[in-house]
Amino acid sequence: MLRKRLITTLLVCTAIAGMAAAAGTAAGSTAAEARLIGASSTAVPATPVRHIAILYLENQSFDSILGFWCGTHPARCPLGGMPSSVTLSNGAVATPRDNPDIVPIVGHNVKSQLIAMNIQNGVPKMNGWENMPAHQCNKASHYRCISGYLPRQEPNLTALAKGFAISDATFSLGDSPSWGGHLYAITSTLDGFLGDTPRSVRGVPSGEGWGCDSNKVTEWAARLGGAVQEVPACVPDPALTYKGAPLPNGGAFESTPVAFEPTILDELQAAGEPWTLYTGSCRHETIAPDGLKTCNHRSATRSYGWSMCPSIAECIYTESDHFAEPDQFLADAAAGHLPSFSVITPGANRVADSEHNGFSITAGDDWIGQIASAVMHSPEWSSTVLFIAWDDCGCFYDQVPPRINPDGTQEGPRVPLVIVSPYARPRFTDSTPTTYAGILAYIESTFGLRPLGPNDANAYPFTNAFNYSQAPLRPVPMVHRAVPSGDHIHWAQARQDT
Repeated sequence: MLRKRLITTLLVCTAIAGMAAAAGTAAGSTAAEARLIGASSTAVPATPVRHIAILYLENQSFDSILGFWCGTHPARCPLGGMPSSVTLSNGAVATPRDNPDIVPIVGHNVKSQLIAMNIQNGVPKMNGWENMPAHQCNKASHYRCISGYLPRQEPNLTALAKGFAISDATFSLGDSPSWGGHLYAITSTLDGFLGDTPRSVRGVPSGEGWGCDSNKVTEWAARLGGAVQEVPACVPDPALTYKGAPLPNGGAFESTPVAFEPTILDELQAAGEPWTLYTGSCRHETIAPDGLKTCNHRSATRSYGWSMCPSIAECIYTESDHFAEPDQFLADAAAGHLPSFSVITPGANRVADSEHNGFSITAGDDWIGQIASAVMHSPEWSSTVLFIAWDDCGCFYDQVPPRINPDGTQEGPRVPLVIVSPYARPRFTDSTPTTYAGILAYIESTFGLRPLGPNDANAYPFTNAFNYSQAPLRPVPMVHRAVPSGDHIHWAQARQDT
């Protein structure tokens, strides 16, 4: 039995999906339009915020990014930063070290994250890091995952954390690498998926990326703790049509037991709020006679797998015109043309700026500076919030135990979060526990949208981190540094999450 959504959301989605299925025209456009019929929002609260942007980076824990900074700002880190020593589950004591510019390669799939958390009797002990597979965090590797970056290695992030607000109690919504982390960023759930990176199937020609147009599979369970099976890496939509006929398998390449899930993009569109995903894109889709899409090899920009839309059939079949490349965000901010909601993920020429394992932290911090500067100097600065977030732990050490989500799933390790806005409380740390669903809850509160499910309905939406009555904060200066000479980029790490 699939995890239960909120009754009101389920009824609305079911009714609207039924209308769309009955209509049936080309390319699923009726399905998208029908969802707007009867979709309503709650009253919009009084707030000056009209633009919410998320810079979604890769693979760092709170302690790896802000842990050493906490050592010089202990009052800003009530839940603790990087400790002076770490006692592991085998009794070994490791001394945290500062990382080189290139982010170390550390396993961070579902298995690795659960091993690192070392859950005993339902309680994460956060001390099993030495047992992660591939010997990537043992004594021989000098416990490379128990490490982080010094403030001088990330001056832009440090300046933003110092001047604006941070959260030291935001956790991954799930124990998953990037595919799952990017899925729940717009759905508030993994929809039964375990979250691991999708893989190709023998005998099935695969496409680029990891979503519905990739023809790849990943692990899924019908209920929490139930039997695991491999299914298409796609959230299907039975209401989709092509040339008047139902689109096969709701947009998946083969039959799938996975249920349809609404997204924050649906809610925004129903409310008339524009949105854009600044991300990798597929420039040419092969369309089969039955309407199913496959992203052509060599036609996708780099890191198309990190794009959020393709994993949602409704999005990739009816809303892919909401894509733009990451650099377009800089131009849109400068021109005062920011949409109501946007997410900037690594893609195209910005893949190496993601702070992913194997990439340069200097390049990542430069990109943070460019995005933050674009927002702070935009004509729309007075109505904008920028969340700087990371999709998973990477999986680097963090000491604070995560909790259980409202839908019963296990949260993943703590991740950094910085809130940049004229209305962010200056030099403030929000220590109320939450997950990425808290960002979705903030979006819903700002635009008067209904929650998608139990996780965002019950998430803390960073209420304490904002003061809309304060004198608006001014921009802080950002810097640009050259990537250290001789640094390499481990491109294979962008294609898989080990």
